[in-house]
Amino acid sequence: MLDKLKIIAQYLLPKHAISRLLGKLAAAEAGWLTTVVIRQFIKAYEIDMSEAKLKNAADYATFNDFFTRELAEGARTIDNDANSICYPVDGAISQQGKIESGKLIQAKGIDYSLEALLGGESQTAADFLGGHFSCIYLAPKDYHRIHMPMTGTLREMIFIPGDLFSVNPLTAKNVPNLFARNERVVAIFDTDYGAMAMVLVGATVVASIETVWASTIAPSVTKEIYRQRYPSEGVDSITLQKGDEMGRFKLGSTVICVFAADMVRLNPNANSGDVTRLGEHYADLLAAQT
Repeated sequence: MLDKLKIIAQYLLPKHAISRLLGKLAAAEAGWLTTVVIRQFIKAYEIDMSEAKLKNAADYATFNDFFTRELAEGARTIDNDANSICYPVDGAISQQGKIESGKLIQAKGIDYSLEALLGGESQTAADFLGGHFSCIYLAPKDYHRIHMPMTGTLREMIFIPGDLFSVNPLTAKNVPNLFARNERVVAIFDTDYGAMAMVLVGATVVASIETVWASTIAPSVTKEIYRQRYPSEGVDSITLQKGDEMGRFKLGSTVICVFAADMVRLNPNANSGDVTRLGEHYADLLAAQT
C-alpha cells in the first residue's frame, strides 16, 4: 500500500515547482547552514568523503558544489584497454541488453521506445536499431559527474522537455515510459566503432543537468525540443577522450548509454542491481577484435 501511495504522489505533486525551488536552495551560499545540511546528508547516505578532493563539509560554499564534488586524484582508474569501454558513472545497473524492435527494457514486463527516448525522430534512432543499451541509476550517495566510456566526437545535442518523475527502481517498475517522458539531454557521439548516445535523464529534485561544452542545459524556459548539431572537424568540433568528464547532475538521476548494432558486447556477468564504478570495464568493442 505504501508503494502505491508513493506512485500516486508522483503523479499529483507539482514536481517541476518543487524541483526548481530545491534547486535554488541547493545553489544558495548559506554559510553554516549549508555546512550543517551537507554534514547531515553525508551521515544519512554514508558517503565516503575520503574519495573526494575536498573532504570536509565546510569546504563547500553551496550544496550543489558538494553534490557535484570532484574526486581526489587516483580515486578512480580509467580502464585503458583500447579494445574495451569503461563505465561512465558510479551507480547501479537498472536494466541493460539488446534493443529489440526499437524497444528498450525499463523493468520486467515494461519497455519503451528508442525513438521517443532520443527525441522522436526516426532518423536519429536509426543508428541504434539492433544495438545495445545500459540504464544506470545514480543514487544520492554517488559521485555525480558523468564521464566518457570511450573517445567520441559530438555530433548532436538534443534537449527534450518533459516530466520530472523520480527515477528510482520503484518508479521504474510502475510508471510507463518513464525515461521517454522525463526531461532529458541526449548527446550523440561518433566514434571509431559506431554511434554512441549518452542520455542524461532528469528527475524529481534534479535541479540542473550540465554538459562540459554547453554548461547548464536544464532547467530550460523552452517547452520545445531543442537540437544543436556540431561539426565533425575543425576548431569548433568537440572531441572528448575516454574518461573525460562530459556532464554532471545537480542532484541524482539516471544515465542511459546506447550503442550502434554490432558495436559492443556487454559484460555477460553484469546484472540488474550490480554496482558500477567509473572507469571499470563495461563492455568489449566488437570491431576491435576482428
